Amino acid sequence: MPNRLAHETSPYLLQHADNPVDWWPWSSEAFEEARKRNVPVLLSVGYSSCHWCHVMAHESFEDEETAEYLNAHYVSVKVDREERPDVDAVYMEAVQAATGQGGWPMTVFLTPDAEPFYFGTYFPPSPRQGMPSFRQVLQGVHQAWDERRDEVAEVAGKIVRDLAGREISYGDAQTPGEEELAQALLGLTREYDPQRGGFGGAPKFPPSMALEFLLRHHARTGAEGALQMARDTCERMARGGMYDQLGGGFARYSVDRDWVVPHFEKMLYDNALLCRVYAHLWRSTGSELARRVALETADFMVRELRTNEGGFASALDADSDDGTGRHVEGAYYVWTPEQLREVLGDEDAELAARHFGVTEEGTFEEGASVLQLPVRDGFVDAGRVASIRERLLAARSGRPAPGRDDKVVAAWNGLAIAALAETGAYFDRPDLVEAAVAAADLLVRLHLDEQARLTRTSKDGRAGANAGVLEDYADVAEGFLALASVTGEGVWLEFAGFLLDHVLVRFTDPESGSLYDTAADAERLIRRPQDPTDNAAPSGWTAAANALLSYAAHTGSEPHRTAAERALGVVKALGPRVPRFIGWGLAAAEAVLDGPREVAVVGPGLDDEGTRALHRTALLGTAPGAVVAAGALGSDEFPLLADRPLVGGEPAAYVCRNFTCDAPTTEPDRLRTVLSG
Repeated sequence: MPNRLAHETSPYLLQHADNPVDWWPWSSEAFEEARKRNVPVLLSVGYSSCHWCHVMAHESFEDEETAEYLNAHYVSVKVDREERPDVDAVYMEAVQAATGQGGWPMTVFLTPDAEPFYFGTYFPPSPRQGMPSFRQVLQGVHQAWDERRDEVAEVAGKIVRDLAGREISYGDAQTPGEEELAQALLGLTREYDPQRGGFGGAPKFPPSMALEFLLRHHARTGAEGALQMARDTCERMARGGMYDQLGGGFARYSVDRDWVVPHFEKMLYDNALLCRVYAHLWRSTGSELARRVALETADFMVRELRTNEGGFASALDADSDDGTGRHVEGAYYVWTPEQLREVLGDEDAELAARHFGVTEEGTFEEGASVLQLPVRDGFVDAGRVASIRERLLAARSGRPAPGRDDKVVAAWNGLAIAALAETGAYFDRPDLVEAAVAAADLLVRLHLDEQARLTRTSKDGRAGANAGVLEDYADVAEGFLALASVTGEGVWLEFAGFLLDHVLVRFTDPESGSLYDTAADAERLIRRPQDPTDNAAPSGWTAAANALLSYAAHTGSEPHRTAAERALGVVKALGPRVPRFIGWGLAAAEAVLDGPREVAVVGPGLDDEGTRALHRTALLGTAPGAVVAAGALGSDEFPLLADRPLVGGEPAAYVCRNFTCDAPTTEPDRLRTVLSG
């Protein structure tokens, strides 16, 4: 019989709706039940494409005896971290503070007042490698709760007090200057892996936000080392196993330093961020590889993640059926030489093995290889390779596909809108721009209420119950601002303004200018989460700073500019010390130092050839954070278009920064020079 999770919209919670565990969703009623029964709360946090979450669910939450014990002695609460990043952040901070590490599944034991007192991540069904079994943990916590309640309360109180004391050292509320950005570049250079690209050792994550900083820094200063690190890292990632060489799109991370074996789940946010990075790399260098990867990644998102309502699903699972009924990580993506021969015949299989790095011993498990693109000397028959790719992709599509998390997350859709709008504009792919507009329409229609408050998630056209957090407001505003620049439709600038007004009023500390991850009127947790550092995606804090800055450049709004600059004070403090983890903030700081530039393109209309040429040139400018407004003479779509006449009857582009404007130009080549950073 289904439990309470059967009524939820989260695919992760729905995966547990038939567990024998009597799960509750996160709610005040669950904690009230724990108080009434005088039992602790087991909080289990995960997400739908998390491999070890599935393992623990199968081993423990589907086990009748374990469920019986849980139901007797606990109130069990299941949380999708992607729906409730605030709950996840608060308790993950406690787990990391107590154990020095964290991850998912996250397992936390709470008092009925939601105060944590015991922590862990994955617990096995029987003792293993020094880890107690899940049953042992449940019995131990139950015993402590029954026999040493005062001690439990003392521990819980101390943890909450310690968390309250972990306030961010904010810096001096000034934006980073030349010196801090140079120090950040030096820090990245020290951590850079010159043999393999990327930063640090294994596992290696795609450093999307740091790459954006490097590209902007190069555009502003001409620093060749910054461009080299970005270009080489992008090439190594695109040639490695983390990139899907057949279908496009990136897996979550590489388990090794050489980008060979990925953790196979594909996340919307990674692909949106990387699509944009590769498009920007092409814009800076003209790299054919960057162009191909940007387009293939955009096509992957539209083909495999787009939902029936026009939004984008959150993720594809790492695991899938290997054809024998077993769910195995990577089964959909890997190949043996024998499988190549079955599809291609001996001669083409030999070429495919050489081209994609498939070996007899394998680069993954059980003799299978992850497809890569090793650098080869000599001539490659491009037509033959294209035919091989097509046949392998067709054969792969006959395999059982990985599961898809159909939840639409506002923030990640905002990132996808920005990526698809820009990629579509750069490469003359109006279908990609249309996909971005459709996703934006869905967010406005389903996720925004009359006060422009955001709902974080939806599924199957039904809005979820959880309020948007800072990253939702910031990333959706970022997507709308990109869409405004690309389409010339001022309504997207207007919607971005509504969202950013909420950032100013509900998420900003008026005293310090620092930002909180949750709104002032959001549900009160044991701590109001606040994290300026990038994780897998930009932090809400730095994403908001970037969007506030762009909006101010478009509108001349002083409050938005001031809020952006105050928020970037934390980047001044952290940028020189931990540049890998605040790349988006460093990228925003580059825009501040460059202006950012404000570009207005005016002509008879956006379908006019001369206007379009100037508009496209403006979008392709590399000046950090430049904003573009384009429209017809006399249009009131954008503030930047006001009082901008044609020049000699010709379409013209106006470029201003720091309250100073260049002479208008009618020449795309001249505009290109002005916007080259």
